[in-house]
Formats: sequence, structure tokens, C-alpha cells
Amino acid sequence: MHKSAPLLFTCLLGLSLTGCASITGSASTPAVDETTNAIKQEGIGQPGSTTPIEYADFEPETLYLLLSAEIAAQRGRYDVTLVNYLKAAQQSRDKNVIERAMLIAQSLNSDNAQKRLAKLWLDVDPGNLQALRVSAIQAVKRNEMEAALGYMEQILNQGGDADFDSLAVMAGNLPPEQQQELLALYEKMARRHPDTPDLEYSIALLLKITGDPEAALLRLEPLLAQQPKFQPAIILKGDLLFQVGKENEALDHLLINTRRFPENRQMGTLYGRMLISEGDLQAAQDEFNRLVQRYPDNPGLRLSHALVALENGQLELAKEELIKLTEQGYQISEASYYLGRIADEAGNTEQAIGYYQSVEKGNYFLPSLARASTLLASEGKLDDALANIRSLRSDHSEQAENFWLLEVNLLLDQGQQQEALDAASSALEDYPENPQIRYARAMLFDALDQPGKAEQDLKQIVEQNPENAVALNALGYILATRTDRLNEARGYVEQALRLDPDNPAILDSMGWILFQEGQIEPALDFLSRAWEAYPDPEVAAHYGEALWMSGAEEQAEIIWKEGLDKNPDHEVLRETIERLTNKGNL
Repeated sequence: MHKSAPLLFTCLLGLSLTGCASITGSASTPAVDETTNAIKQEGIGQPGSTTPIEYADFEPETLYLLLSAEIAAQRGRYDVTLVNYLKAAQQSRDKNVIERAMLIAQSLNSDNAQKRLAKLWLDVDPGNLQALRVSAIQAVKRNEMEAALGYMEQILNQGGDADFDSLAVMAGNLPPEQQQELLALYEKMARRHPDTPDLEYSIALLLKITGDPEAALLRLEPLLAQQPKFQPAIILKGDLLFQVGKENEALDHLLINTRRFPENRQMGTLYGRMLISEGDLQAAQDEFNRLVQRYPDNPGLRLSHALVALENGQLELAKEELIKLTEQGYQISEASYYLGRIADEAGNTEQAIGYYQSVEKGNYFLPSLARASTLLASEGKLDDALANIRSLRSDHSEQAENFWLLEVNLLLDQGQQQEALDAASSALEDYPENPQIRYARAMLFDALDQPGKAEQDLKQIVEQNPENAVALNALGYILATRTDRLNEARGYVEQALRLDPDNPAILDSMGWILFQEGQIEPALDFLSRAWEAYPDPEVAAHYGEALWMSGAEEQAEIIWKEGLDKNPDHEVLRETIERLTNKGNL
């Protein structure tokens, strides 16, 4: 053993911790970026790290592993860092090395390393709370519930926070039988440790997860009677009341308690979302405004406040909040999308396009691109819009199918049916299994008076997925309106109806087939339900014709007029009215 090793190691480690990680934005991938950020949070291989590290004397081999690990971290090779730290921990059995190795393993989400380090840590320090917590989490991930609870009970016996609620939340990803197993183990432990609030709360949480909100509420009552300020239980009670259909009671409960505990962000957020669900948008806006005033640096709250203000028609307030988000660098995609919508609705097309085009990733990227493309086309720049979509498709092959759909839909919106058909056919050469593109082509074939080709495409979709209710309905409807194969058409629509019995398009198809078969009364039942759910001009044409043929001519004219109010130039509706009444207008 070299007694000079600790001093040498400290000096060299100090140098390594003031180094600079050589990862550039251009060369990194999302997965590497996430790992880099996690490692940075632990101060590993980063500039100016002040994390105190005190190591014992090490053998040269262990010292070499530690130095190599830190150098690897500087170079972005965190896998090497973890492997070397794990070996150093096993060789040295030093608590500080084990702890640092565990931090790295957690940053890299390495379950195997965490499991091995936790076992080693408990061998060296049997009562270590952090090692017990990691052991419990890893046991859950291996579905070893009883072992997990054993570790947590050891924490509880030491007076530590056993995180029973965290384990209960994790149970949401388990199969139902394992959730029930965990619940039984919790209840067993509760009998050994009565009057443990965290445990009682976690049991209520598990009851909710296992689908028994009423029992969860019953479990919370004695807990809240003994612990009226236990805020997690207060929040859970509000959530459960809403879930069991006691919306007013839930809102009253949360209103009272958000005023008792105004600093509880989670409680206020839940209350605001419930108000939105109940349609009380002004009260929701007031609640999110209160939360934003208290937590001005929370981007999620500011975004919620902006969106509720937008729903309430307070566009300037919404715009102000959204601009703040973009200036602060938070929720940029969402904020830019909604700023685009505000500008769009105000008729500021150029500004709207700019906002939409600034959305470059996330869930709002495709909707933004679609709307920006439509606006460009409306400005006479269809070719520019198409060129942009095609460039993106070339640069992002993993999303090529989505870009093809955008191109097809854009061409359709611009009335260029043949060009849209050509694009859909080109897309299907590369992606023949894509049902959305094939369905779009089928509808184009039908619109271009090629029902046979439409039928072929729809049958291929149904062969790939016999439970595609949309394709089944379209196939049945085309056969019913374009051919005399009513029995075959009815078979497809009946299949669609079994899969999606409340879909108004399918109800309309069924009603129209029954009408053509001469079954007026059953047809009226289906068509009236379709009209009530979706008062579309084509449904108006079918429903009105069935009413007319049943003798209810005045009612038919009322339905037709409502359809014309929505679309005075609808071809099918106009043809129906003129054919039956010899009148172009009603």
C-alpha cells in the first residue's frame, strides 16, 4: 500500500473535476444529452464541481480505476466511468466510493449496477438508508414485492422515510395480480405498524390504483380525522371524490383546502384542472393566476394559465403569458404553437406562419407544419410549402410517412385531387402497409369516380386489420352508393357498427342502407341518431329523404334547411332537395 496515494489521488481528482466535458451539441444524440445532463447534475467530470470527496488509502489498481473513471467522464464515456467506479467500489469497499458509484449508476439508469452496489453497500453498512431505498426500488422492478417491503420496513424501524407512497405509485405499472399482492403486503405491514400515516395513505393510493376508489375514500377518513393537515391525503381525497362522481363535493373540498394550504402547488393544480373539466373556465383561470403569482418561475403553471385565458377569449393575457414562456426558454414549442393560433385567428398570416415554423419538435410540430403549409398555400406559395415538406421528409426519414400524409392532405385542401392521388400512390410504393395513406388514396379514388380501386384499397386495409371500423364503414358505404351489392355493403357496415356502435358516420351508413332496402322505420331510427350526434349536410340529405318518403315532408324540409345553413353548396344535399322537391332552395 502506498501512503502517498491519497494525496496524489486528491490532486489528480481535483484536476479532473475542473476539466471540461467534450460533448458538442452537433455530435450528441437525445439519449446522450439526457445522460450528459444527469451526470452534470451530479458534478461528475464537470467544471468547478464542489462536491466534497474524501477517500481512504487505495491500492494502485483501485486508484487507477478511479482516475480512469473521472477522465472517461470528461470525455463523455459515462459507460466506462460506471464500469470503473463499480470495480473500484467492489475492490475498496469504501463507503464514499460506493456512494459516488451509486450516483453515477442512478444518473445512467443502470438497474443492474444499482442492485449490485446496494448489496455491497449493505454488506459494508447494513443500516444505510439510501442503500435500503435503492434495494427496495430494485426489488419492485424485479417484481419481488415481499423483499421490497422488507427493505422498507427496515427503514421504518430506523425512523426513516420509507417512501411507501413512491412504491405505491410505481405499482401503477404492474400487472393487476401484482398490484393486489402489493396491497395485501401493505395491509399486513399496517397491522404490524398501526398509526403510520404514510403507510395508511399509501394503502389508499393503492386502492385507487387497483380500481377501488370507494374503499380508498373509506381508508382516508380515519387518517384525515387523526391527521387533518396531512396534505397528500387531502389531495388524494379530492381526486377520489371526483373519480366516484361527487364532483361538487370534490370542488368544495379542494376550494377550502387550497385556501388552507395556498403554497401547495399540486393541490392548486388539481383544483384548476377539475374546474376546467367542469367547464368553469373563469374560476380555473383565477386559480392558475393565483398559482402563477406564487410560483412565477414554473412554466407548466404559466402555460396552463395562458391556455385557460385563451379559452376564455382573453387573447392579450394569453399572448403575454406565452411570450414570457418563449423569452424564458420554457415550453417553447407549445407556446409558439398557440401564439401561432392567436395570430392565425386574428388574420395576421405572416406572423402566424413565423410562429408555426418556429416549432421544430414535439407533439406540436406536425400540427404547426400542417397549418403553416396551409397558410403558405393561401398566400399563393403552395410550391414553397410542398418543397418544405419534401425537404423535411428527405432529412427525417423516420417521420417520412407523416410528411407524406401532410403533403396529401395539403394537396386535397387545395383542391388538387389528382396531384394528391399521385402523392398517395408514391407514398404507398415505399410504405405499402400504412393504413392512413391507403385510406386517403381510397377516398381519392372514390372522389375521382374510380370506386373499384377504392374498394381494393379498403379491402387491403381490412385484411391487415379486420377491426378497422373506419375502413369497414367506408367500404360498406361505397358499395351501397356505388354498386347494387347492398347485402355485401350491409355486412361490412354491421361489422363496423359492432366495433363502434355510437359513431355517427356508421349510423348514417346503416340507416342509408336500410332506407335503400325499403326499411323506412329502422332507417329513420339510425339516421335520426346520426343527425343528433353529428348534424352534417350529407346526413341531412339522407335523413331528410327518409323523412320525406315516410310522409313527414315538413320535418324533412326543416332538416334540409339546417344542413344548408351549414353548407349551402353541399352537392349531395342540393341534389337530394332538387330531385325530391324540384326546388333549389327551401
